[in-house]
Amino acid sequence: MKDSPFPKPDFNSDVPAVLLPYQQAWIADRSPLKIGEKSRRIGLTWAEAADASLEAASDQKAGGQNTYYLGYNKDMTVEFIQACAMWSRAYGLAANSVEEGIWEDGDKHIQTYIIRFPKSGYRIEALTSRPSNLRGRQGRVILDEAAFHESLDELLKAALALLIWGGCVRVISTHDGEDNPFNELINQIRAGKRKGSLHRTSFKEAVQQGLYKRVCMRKGEPYCKDKEVEWVQEVYDFYGSASDEELDVIPSKGGGRWLPHSLLENRKDSTVPVIRFEAPKGWDNFDKVSEEARNADVEDYFDEHLKPLLDALPVKAKSFYGLDFARKRNACSFWPLIEQQNTKKRIPFLFEMFRVPYKQQEKFLELMVAQLPNFSKAAHDAGGNGGFLAEAMQVRYGERVEAVMLTETWYRDHTPHFKASLEDGDIENMPADLDVIEDHRAFVMMNGVARIPAQGKTNANNKDRHGDSAIAHLLADYASKNPTAPIEFFEPKDLNKDDVIDGVFAEVGCF
Repeated sequence: MKDSPFPKPDFNSDVPAVLLPYQQAWIADRSPLKIGEKSRRIGLTWAEAADASLEAASDQKAGGQNTYYLGYNKDMTVEFIQACAMWSRAYGLAANSVEEGIWEDGDKHIQTYIIRFPKSGYRIEALTSRPSNLRGRQGRVILDEAAFHESLDELLKAALALLIWGGCVRVISTHDGEDNPFNELINQIRAGKRKGSLHRTSFKEAVQQGLYKRVCMRKGEPYCKDKEVEWVQEVYDFYGSASDEELDVIPSKGGGRWLPHSLLENRKDSTVPVIRFEAPKGWDNFDKVSEEARNADVEDYFDEHLKPLLDALPVKAKSFYGLDFARKRNACSFWPLIEQQNTKKRIPFLFEMFRVPYKQQEKFLELMVAQLPNFSKAAHDAGGNGGFLAEAMQVRYGERVEAVMLTETWYRDHTPHFKASLEDGDIENMPADLDVIEDHRAFVMMNGVARIPAQGKTNANNKDRHGDSAIAHLLADYASKNPTAPIEFFEPKDLNKDDVIDGVFAEVGCF
């Protein structure tokens, strides 16, 4: 293993270096195989983009070569390509504008991005993470957030083959469990079983070397040591129990994240609407905003945004839902599932409420569930104040609504079925939404049981979440495998006034 000493930062200089010391050390290391185990959001990939842009613009005698970037999703790929384009402009390099194309990966058509450098003849190209895509290529390979790639072992084999003819491989990632191939690769290098250099940068080390000062510079704010301490604490509070792995570069025990990112990517469906309602300002001022006024707002929002989606559901399908409750913080997430003719389940839309009073949450549910076709079962998170909403729906729908206490025993009994449903396609889709994906990635193995950690934040993209949609999805799957007899619906001409109770079609034989 080759260690790269960090130069000491000089913050007395009027013009600070563009790159921080750990970024400079990363670029200065020219090892053929280089590994970066890092904290979240410290800019190591940004530094790699700076190096890759110079290399791709250089001719062969100066060490120029093609760069192939492999991220595990489109967002990070776009971010890297944009960083390369920015560096090219900053350097004054002659580079063509970003080309967008379509890569055929089996039966999938995936958008790709290329930056060409006419003078050198080389390019920076984003590839999919299928190992076969590296065959026959030569140059620099960047595996970004490698721990989250599917089949990382096979991908590394394909990438390392490029070293034979003078290429290089850059593996950058946060950890995803001690049993992950990324951590195994690091241990091989530390043990001397594989040649390569290793760079390890925790969040606190990055801050010591000027990360917060750079944040202040970018925001145009003066640096303050007290504010730095407060900022660091806020970041650690945000990650909570996950901070060891996400910030301190300590791989978690038990295999890390429970749902592979590749599995969730395969279930993403961009046609699924995500509807999010945040209570208007003043709704919590109960002396000034009446119950009638709030309910009228709910009905208007329902009619405009939710009713058209419910009207489009197939009338003969069975329906289920799961609900993760929240009031002041996080999202109250409503996850409906529709059972199709082939018995597979699909989500038609996701609805989430933020800071909505209890009675208005009940009103939203009353309106939505009344229009679910052949409503068969619901499972509510009944922890804390969630018991109120579960009880209110039980009054209306009886045993079709189950109040669930999310204990370790409950997780142990029901998470295996949830994962199997995702893996075998019994659950066919989920929204293509970053918050939803992050929520599902929040499941970790604790004491041999997959669950959402009780403490700390779980969503790196949104501090107002705590695995909310993932819990709702898990509860919806539980409801779908424990159905009761559905509510039967009739055309209005078949009803008399005694069949209608509170505006909801009556369930035959239950009153």
